Order: sequence, then structure tokens, then C-alpha cells
Amino acid sequence: MENLTPRKIVEELDKYIIGQASAKRAVAIALRNRYRRQQLPEEIREEVLPKNILMIGPTGVGKTEIARRLARLADAPFIKVEATKFTEVGYVGRDVDSIIRDLVDIAIRMVKTERMATVYSRAEAAVEDRILDILAPLPTREVNVNPFAALFGNIGLNREDDSHYEEKRSRVERERESLRWKLRAGELEDMIIEVQVEDSSPPMLEVFSGSGVEEMGINLQDVFGNIFPKRQKKRKVPIREARKILAQEEAQKLIDMDEAVTEAIRRVEQSGIVFIDEIDKIAGKDHSSGGPDVSREGVQRDILPIVEGSTVMTKHGPVKTDHILFIAAGAFHVSKPSDLIPELQGRFPIRVELESLDKDDFKRILTEPRNALIKQYTALLATDGVTVEFDETGIDEIAEIADLVNQQTENIGARRLHTILEKVLEDLSFEAPDVSGRRVVITRDYVKSKLVDIVKNRDLSRYIL
Repeated sequence: MENLTPRKIVEELDKYIIGQASAKRAVAIALRNRYRRQQLPEEIREEVLPKNILMIGPTGVGKTEIARRLARLADAPFIKVEATKFTEVGYVGRDVDSIIRDLVDIAIRMVKTERMATVYSRAEAAVEDRILDILAPLPTREVNVNPFAALFGNIGLNREDDSHYEEKRSRVERERESLRWKLRAGELEDMIIEVQVEDSSPPMLEVFSGSGVEEMGINLQDVFGNIFPKRQKKRKVPIREARKILAQEEAQKLIDMDEAVTEAIRRVEQSGIVFIDEIDKIAGKDHSSGGPDVSREGVQRDILPIVEGSTVMTKHGPVKTDHILFIAAGAFHVSKPSDLIPELQGRFPIRVELESLDKDDFKRILTEPRNALIKQYTALLATDGVTVEFDETGIDEIAEIADLVNQQTENIGARRLHTILEKVLEDLSFEAPDVSGRRVVITRDYVKSKLVDIVKNRDLSRYIL
């Protein structure tokens, strides 16, 4: 984080997102302020709260992508939720506290993956021995116990002859050494072996209840996990796959899960990011009429304590939300930010308006980002041996049609490009395996030939594009 200055954060976001400079600046400052806060003395550090952000803009302009890339850049626990999925306590639906519970689970997976990667080399050494135990198990000394042995000490206890046992053991050890060399040379990778793995799935039990159903399900899993011993199941797999399965098991044994959970909760509390999408859909004034909108304001009031800073109980322990960064987003076509309850408005002090995209933006989106759509489609079709090249005129035409259809029908921003490119390349994608080695240039005429009828017929373009 020390090297991630606001300018560098914006530069990184520019590699994936076109335009929206004001939104990028806002999130870059918010992220840098987290680093600055960590440098403060402890007595003032707790007093500095994150400045939550409200993004206002139509769909498909990059709101979600900005938040997601920001979290990836900071390596922070991140969750995206839809505000419309939650209901006020007392109604059937998801409880807003489940946002934090899910974020903790994501953070635990992140920390667990990191720690398993650090012990992977040690785990691989143990895997070799486990595979050898399957291929050539070491002999155990055979002992025949007479029923009277318990009463008369060693009387009636017949041990296997020592020399016979040692001879058998040395023979197996020689065989194991030979197999070890073959394993290391990769000669046995396709051999099928039977491995025993833990069956982590708990006994199935359906629970029907009101709010908090997710937490009830989690608690039941914990109870059953402790009551019943861990079941083992056998799988027949090639040695190359067995290595991965056993390495995961061995790596998990080498990490301290309690420590990993503590670190995950610390990360959630100090650097977690929650992206609440469609927040405009729960903004409304008239709640006296009942109906489907009856719990809108209730959802806002339930979200409020989490955004303000509260303690949420999870199965891993209490989690404080005071320093989690909340980024809310919505199109606000029908409602306005001022329709949110005043307390919630005050908790999103930074307002950023994202601009609608035009033809020039679409051209840049098609070609400039690292994950540009044209690069994706070119790479996909190259797997079938078809070389696809996009001519400048072809890119111009796709961007122009996307802009035109967005103006004539619903404006869905850059998502329109996905629909148009799919339609343009539909025939080629279908025929690609049969025309391997072919080179195709996507020109303006090629694009027009695929879309001319649909674009001319406005009613048809509403359904297809």
C-alpha cells in the first residue's frame, strides 16, 4: 500500500476501465486514506472513519467494475450485494447482517489460500509418502493374541518372528525407494490409485424459518460437525490428480485455522469493502400504501447501523463494522439520492456521478483495456485455429451501432457491446471448429451484413440487441 499513491491507483484502474475519472479519483483517495490511517498513532486511528461513497450513474458504465478492481488492487476482502435482495427484519428474505457474515467467510478463504500456498512445499513432501503408503504399504508386525493372554500376561502371545519381519520390511523399503524415483521422474502419473479423503458435507437437514435462516443453517452445520466423526470417502484417481487432493489435505493440516480466522476478521474490520448495488431501488417516500414496497425504508434502517458502525455476531466471533468501506451505487432514474432516509444519506458523504458512454468510449472499451472484448473473442476463436482480426472500420461500426441502439431503446451502457459482438460473431463461433486455419477480418461491411436487418427494424432490435 505504501507505493499505491492515488495517482498510481487511478493508473491501475485505467488499465481496465475507460473514462469515469471523477469516480476513480474518489475511490483512489478513499483507498489511500486507509493507508494513511494505519500510520496514525493508535489513540487517533480509531477516530478516523472511512468516507463512504455513493456512485450515481446508469447501468453498464463501470460502477461495479471500479469497486471490484479497487478491492483486487488492495488485496482486500470484497463483497458485492444487491440491496433489493434484503428485507426488513420480520419479512421473509435475507437479513442485512448476512452481508458481514458472508464477507468474513470470503476473508477466511483468502487467508487460508495464502497460508496454504506458503506451506505447499512442505505438504508436497508429505504427499509423496502418502502415495507410497498406498502403492507399497510398510508391513506391520503380526501379533496373534490368545484369549487367555489378558489373564496371564504374555502367555499365549505369539509374535511374528523378528528375522522374518525385518526381511519383509527391508524388501518393501527397497520397493518403495524404487517407486519414489519413478514418482519423482513422473513415470507413474497416469496410474490409478485409491485415495481416502474427508467427506466434509454435513448431514442434510432442511430448515424453514423467517429471518436469519442463513445463520441457523451455519449453526446446524457446526453442531453436526462436532457430533458426528468426520467421514472418509474413497476416490479412484490418477496419481497426478491424487497429488493435488492430498496436497490440499496436508497443507490444511499445517496451517493454524484459529490464527487464520483471527487474521481474516482483522482484515474485514480494517480493510473490508462492501459494494451495495441497486440502492436506488430501496429509496422511496410513500410507504403507507403497503404492497411490495412496504419494507424499503425498513431495509435502509437495517443497513444504517452496519454503515454507521456496529458489532455483528458471526459464527467466528463478533465483527466490528466501523472501518469497513461501503460503496453504494444506483442509477437513480426514478428516485433521487435525497429519497434515501436522511441518516443513510449522511453516511455516504462522497457523491460521484458517472457519465453515460458514447461512441468514442465504446471504441476505447473494445480495444484499450487489458481485458478488452476484442482481445477476449480473438483469443477464444484462436483455440479453434481461427484467426480473427478487427479492422478499424469494423470497430467503428460496432461502436456506432451500440450507441444508436442505446439511444433508441434502453441505455444499458457497455453491456450492449457484449450483445452486439455475440450477434456479429455468432455464425463464426458456430463454424470455427470446421474451418480451422481460416483468417477472418471483421470490417464495416461484415458487421453490417450481420446486423443490418436488426438495426433497421427498431422493434426487432429491442428483443435481440
